[in-house]
Amino acid sequence: MTTPDADGLLAEQLLRLTRRVHRIQKRHLEQRDLGITPAQSRLLRTLAHWGSPPRMADLAERLEVVPRAVTTLVDGLEASGKVRRVPDPANRRVIRIELTDDGRGALRELRAARRSAAEEILAPLAEDERAALGGLLDTLIDGEPVRRC
Repeated sequence: MTTPDADGLLAEQLLRLTRRVHRIQKRHLEQRDLGITPAQSRLLRTLAHWGSPPRMADLAERLEVVPRAVTTLVDGLEASGKVRRVPDPANRRVIRIELTDDGRGALRELRAARRSAAEEILAPLAEDERAALGGLLDTLIDGEPVRRC
C-alpha cells in the first residue's frame, strides 16, 4: 500500500508532467505559426469528431466549459476563417458550427504539431515503457481500480 506522502508525490509528478506537456505542445504550435491558441486547437479537434455540425451548446458541453467561452473561441476561429456559423436546416433559429477548408488544413498542421510534441515528450521511453505508460494512464483516466490477484 502506498503512503499518503507517496501519493502526494505522484500527484505532484502528474501535475508537473501535465504542465510540461502543455508547454511543449504550445511551443510546437507556435513554431508552426498557425495563430491558434491551445483552447482553439481543442475546439477544432472536437469539431472534427462530430458527424454533423454541432450547436454551440453541444460544444460547450463536450468541452466542459460555459457557453460564453465557446462563443469567444468560435468568434476568433471564425474571424480567421477556420470555422463558420451556419443555420440549422431543420430550425433556422439554431446556429451550428462547421469547419471550413482552412480549418481542416489547420487541423492537419495541429495534428503534426501534436505528433512532434509527443515524440519529444516520449523520446526517453522505450516502446515497452510507452505501452506500460499508456496502460497506466488509461487506468487513471477511466478511474477503474487495478485488480490484483
